[in-house]
Amino acid sequence: MRLTGTVWTLATHVERVAICFRRGGRWTADWPYDRRVTSADSRPDASVTAWVDARNGVAGDMLLAALLDAGASLDAVVGAVEAVLPATVRLEVRQVRRAGLRALKLDVAKLAEDSPHRDWTTIRAMLSAAAVPEPVRESATAVFRALADAEARAHGVDPERVHFHEVGAWDSIADVVGVCAALHDLGIVRLGCGVVGLGSGTVQVAHGEMPVPVPAVVELAKGWPVVSGGRGELATPTGMALVTTLGVSQPELPPGLIEAVGVGAGTRDDPERPNVVRVLVGRFEGPATAQRPQPDVRREDAIVLAANVDDLDPRLWPEVLARLLDAGAADAWLTPILMKKGRPAHTLSVLCSTEVAPELRRLVFELVPTLGVREAPTTKWALDRRWETATVLGHDVRIKLGLLDGRVLTATPEFEDVASVAATTGRPQREVMAEAASAASALIGRA
Repeated sequence: MRLTGTVWTLATHVERVAICFRRGGRWTADWPYDRRVTSADSRPDASVTAWVDARNGVAGDMLLAALLDAGASLDAVVGAVEAVLPATVRLEVRQVRRAGLRALKLDVAKLAEDSPHRDWTTIRAMLSAAAVPEPVRESATAVFRALADAEARAHGVDPERVHFHEVGAWDSIADVVGVCAALHDLGIVRLGCGVVGLGSGTVQVAHGEMPVPVPAVVELAKGWPVVSGGRGELATPTGMALVTTLGVSQPELPPGLIEAVGVGAGTRDDPERPNVVRVLVGRFEGPATAQRPQPDVRREDAIVLAANVDDLDPRLWPEVLARLLDAGAADAWLTPILMKKGRPAHTLSVLCSTEVAPELRRLVFELVPTLGVREAPTTKWALDRRWETATVLGHDVRIKLGLLDGRVLTATPEFEDVASVAATTGRPQREVMAEAASAASALIGRA
């Protein structure tokens, strides 16, 4: 990956030369202004804090540009993005003006073909495999987990089945990884954020025309102070996930010492409103933390649908379960029971979110011969999950990991991969599964 800029005036080109002159591991700009950012290692007190001014909105590229403008090392950001997306994107920065204010504009140019519809498990695997500092990996994973949970609630699907659209594209992944790398490089240990401007009107997305704020932003903004107004979409899902996951709400700038200011620009130049995000770096009072503790076990409200069935051909049950899972059920299973007059039967159980319960209830009536479906609220506690890949008989097999306190508690081979390897090699599934289970068990207990 390489960093380029566009052709500017001589003055801005000279300024860029000054900006790109490295001092103490940070960008500096001795002209026309001085950010006064020094290496975190050289500070007597490295407890750097920051406050984000997002009243005019926030997007991932704007926040990253602001952090670079505040002095984050460009090399650190480029290195982290390259580790996750090798030879895939190029970061381009330039000085611009928004409503008369100077700002840094960041663009992510794509160097490879892109499909903006990656799922959460794919992105999590990319982050897991990347050679980046562990705090950067943890922060980026937490942001995408928050996005997956928000999309799941908005669309009524299981988080593990979420397919990102716009936020699954290369540029959005680069924005998230870049912001996490910039915060780590600046040594920011506490991050606060003010009121977030959401915008108004409608926006065109993969699902069609949506009202502003879009559903994922609404989910992420719960419990956060926001304001409407302004034209169009001011807060994107990526920007909202970054500030609400990595920071806490501080509606007003807290008392403290400002050491550096970064201003990141959005694409539009609205003369009535500066389309910028500001980041103030220094030492501020307040309880803000750089990253909210992510629960190792997530609490999720859910619904259990149940129906007793005694007159369905048993050969049809596999399709029933598969159809329910494909329709958004978190799980679906059968329990053998004995009904009145000694009739053998099964209880069909379906675990799902409240949003998809009506659709799945209707599907149960269509798939099985039952006259009634029971419904009960329940609580689901879920381990943090991620995927890793093991080599079994020369072929890749995905392993699903369950983690608690950062340690792997469970590791289960994906059966479809085992079956595929068995078919390819001509070995019995039982033998391939034994090899895969051995590879999986080696991961248990690992941090």
